[in-house]
Amino acid sequence: MKYQTAPAEKSTVKVTMTFDAAEWAEANNQAYLKNRKKYAVNGFRKGKVPKHVLETFYGKGLFYEDALNLLYAQHYGEVLEKEKDKFTAVGDPSLAVDDITDEKVVLVATIPVKPEVKIEKYKGIKIKKVEYTVTDADVEKEIENSRTRLAEKVDVTDRAAQNGDTVNIDFVGKADGKEFEGGSAEKYDLTLGSGAFIASFEEQVVGMKIGETKDINVTFPQDYQAESLKGKPAVFTVTLHKITGKKLPELNEEFAKKMGSDSVEAYRAKVKERLETSAKSKSRNETEYSILSEIAKGATAEIPEAMIDAQEDYSMRNMEYNLMYQGVKLDDYLSYIGSTREEYKKNFEEEAKSTVLQQLVLEKIIELEKITATEKEIDAKIEEQAKSVGKSAEEYKKTIDPRQRDYIENDIKVTKAFEFLEKNNEMYTESAEKPAAAKKTTAKKTTEEKPAAEKKTTAKKTSEEKPAAAKKETAEKPKTTAKKAAAPKTTAKKKEN
Repeated sequence: MKYQTAPAEKSTVKVTMTFDAAEWAEANNQAYLKNRKKYAVNGFRKGKVPKHVLETFYGKGLFYEDALNLLYAQHYGEVLEKEKDKFTAVGDPSLAVDDITDEKVVLVATIPVKPEVKIEKYKGIKIKKVEYTVTDADVEKEIENSRTRLAEKVDVTDRAAQNGDTVNIDFVGKADGKEFEGGSAEKYDLTLGSGAFIASFEEQVVGMKIGETKDINVTFPQDYQAESLKGKPAVFTVTLHKITGKKLPELNEEFAKKMGSDSVEAYRAKVKERLETSAKSKSRNETEYSILSEIAKGATAEIPEAMIDAQEDYSMRNMEYNLMYQGVKLDDYLSYIGSTREEYKKNFEEEAKSTVLQQLVLEKIIELEKITATEKEIDAKIEEQAKSVGKSAEEYKKTIDPRQRDYIENDIKVTKAFEFLEKNNEMYTESAEKPAAAKKTTAKKTTEEKPAAEKKTTAKKTSEEKPAAAKKETAEKPKTTAKKAAAPKTTAKKKEN
């Protein structure tokens, strides 16, 4: 096989592979041996029909597609390996047959490749450094949240409904004096203050008593999913049947021990330490994002669609995992908001372009500044990881494959790159107003503190259909890190004339 490479439009490379008569004949024969059991011809046992007979009955090109796929599978990876210093594939190639005769076959692969990025400036820039701090109020709020999670449910009969209660209600909604689809429900459990229903609905249920019926006036938001209800006023007649409140456990030594500490003060210190670790991590992540965002403003690259598409897929998978942790399937969520996977994926397009560009910028800076990871640094990182899982470094090394080692090496280089960029730019500090624990991120599953003896539960999605009064949910787009997409095997098809 002989091949030639040539740059093509929008960060692609064309690889033209030419196979001679002998290679083409051998590929056709392999395709015949692979597929002959599928065919039967009168006078021959099934699977024993000679190749030339099958080609007479079904056409000379019977095995061409499989033969082309065999040639592609055998040689494409070899080409990528030989050319790895010249370009990096970032997605599947598009394949076309340029010529096909008994004497030769010419197969053309158009490959999306990692683009060259141009950076206007990456040193001497004024960049914001984010710092989150943890206050005593943050600690107390987190402790209160833990107590709330462990609260005992109690029936309430001697007072009106208040925020935090779960109320069981019937409601009938009307717009323009007429009931509308999804606007009614019976024996519906609603947690007041959860924000599950449209604005002002829950606030007007607060203060209602058991057995009371009340008309609630609301206005549907302009971006509501049902076209017929967008921006419309509506009246819901609500009847309250039951109030369930929460009885929080006392903050005492017994509670502290349940949470894995010997005393209340030890528990409070543990919570503060956890919040400070989270605040430090969040500060670092947002500062790194701030650095790359600022530098990327002066960067350009012709990013191939394959890289953007791969990043969009990554964001969709993150979103799917986040919903799964809440006991919701992505397809059910999309059905509820009236969208499809492909339609919703478009929401991540601009974010994907930005993320990919920032990743390319970081890789370029590492290249320009010749930032490396030494064997000593890699070994130290491996030893650190080994200790975290209770193994010796030597024992842990046996479990690491080359990809994991590459990840560790890259992580060290990235850390060094950000240290370099912080030193070589004008960093100014703005303390973040929000406390570290205030914002729940969706990029990763939150490791919520649980009592030592608490039984692990499995979240389940309720099968109950959400009523029209329920607020349109928007899943938070997780912040992601662009990863290089591998080029998986594709199916070669003959180009039609």
